[in-house]
Amino acid sequence: MKMNLFRKQKFVFDCLKKRHIECIYRNESSDSRWKLPSGHQTNISVYNCITNSKVPLVLKSSNYLSWYMCGPTVYDSAHLGHACCYLKFDIIRRILSSYFNINVVLMMGVTDIDDKIIIRAAERKEDPKKLADRYEKEFFEDMANLNIQPPSVVTKVTNFIPEIINFVQRIIDRNQAYITQDGSVYFDTLSFNRYGKLFTNIPREELGTEQKKSPMDFALWKGSKPGEPWWASPWGPGKGRPGWHIECSAMASSVFGPNIDVHSGGIDLLFPHHENEEAQSCVFHDVQQWVNYWSYTYRHLHVKGEEKMSKSLKNTVSIGEFLSSFSANELRIYCLLSHYRSGMEYTESAMQNAVAITKKLQSFLNDSKAYISGYTAHGDVDESKLLESLFNTKSKVGEALSDDFDTASAMKAIINLMGTANRMLHQRPQTVSQPVRHPAAIAAVATYVSQSLEKFGFTFENKK
Repeated sequence: MKMNLFRKQKFVFDCLKKRHIECIYRNESSDSRWKLPSGHQTNISVYNCITNSKVPLVLKSSNYLSWYMCGPTVYDSAHLGHACCYLKFDIIRRILSSYFNINVVLMMGVTDIDDKIIIRAAERKEDPKKLADRYEKEFFEDMANLNIQPPSVVTKVTNFIPEIINFVQRIIDRNQAYITQDGSVYFDTLSFNRYGKLFTNIPREELGTEQKKSPMDFALWKGSKPGEPWWASPWGPGKGRPGWHIECSAMASSVFGPNIDVHSGGIDLLFPHHENEEAQSCVFHDVQQWVNYWSYTYRHLHVKGEEKMSKSLKNTVSIGEFLSSFSANELRIYCLLSHYRSGMEYTESAMQNAVAITKKLQSFLNDSKAYISGYTAHGDVDESKLLESLFNTKSKVGEALSDDFDTASAMKAIINLMGTANRMLHQRPQTVSQPVRHPAAIAAVATYVSQSLEKFGFTFENKK
């Protein structure tokens, strides 16, 4: 029997959903499949999906953090589920840059040639390149509308064909890939004893072809078929196009070399995409560890209980449609209120909660400004208590963000601080005499709240 990609991914999700993580990852602090890098200590702990534990984030260099992110396959519009994934990683990127003063070099690879693009273009009788270019442009416009920072480096598969061919050839030269009659090239998984580093409980059944030595072997290069785009290659008939997995490896290696600090994506990419990336890249570079930290948003955006938002289920909300009802700030608050590895359910009540918090934040800053400027005389502000609360909040936020970027706990502390200050602003003095004003204490809190949220990517109205 054969197992298609959807069934394989469902298998992964079911294991995670039931918390059977031990079926997937070895629960050992000294897992031989992963080695703690040597280099620059950041004093941040991050979740390691290989050891199933939090580990220190150690960078190769004190000068920058290298981060490769899988970008879109540009055959259709991005939806809200995609947006939440990229937005969560944008928040982490901002935390690294703004809170921890780490110079982040984020690279995104765009897949602009793929089976889905070819099929969609044929359905619409459109040139595949024009279709891909249009959806790529739309994707980055959507990201900008959500205030998601653009990548430091953007690469497209079709601009890296020579690098991909060289990448494939080296794997062949190392006797860990083989060529078939139609000019396809497959990675020989049985020749690589570390296959299964990320996902140890690999299904034994997979959609395959008669050309494969093993059902788990995957295409590095696909021989051309009639009517498909192709590039000249040194194998078989001499025409073909890249396999999906090789694209990211070749592009990322061209920019970052034989080792990358962080590689991120949605959990659906863990297997087979990232598993295959790691295997072929370790062979190409002749290294034990290509990526030091794999980072995932562990749950899809759900719309009804466990039903995920996906194009196949036809239950998606486009980014444009979402922004016609809610703001980018409100979506960012919605994402900040949960841990990046936690599940999120897209419901009216969840979004209304985000709307309410967004309004409270803006209202607090407006009221603080009025108090500081002397436009409101009332307010029984306990300066000592408020500054103590500010000090404690800073400590809690720092601890939360150092602990695997726990924005949910950080936001809770910030909202509690805002609540304390807000009550003082609106609390009538208990004596008939005019209360002593403490504008500096209120200004300190308001500045901290606004700067903290701006570091998360929140934008405030009427800020000069």
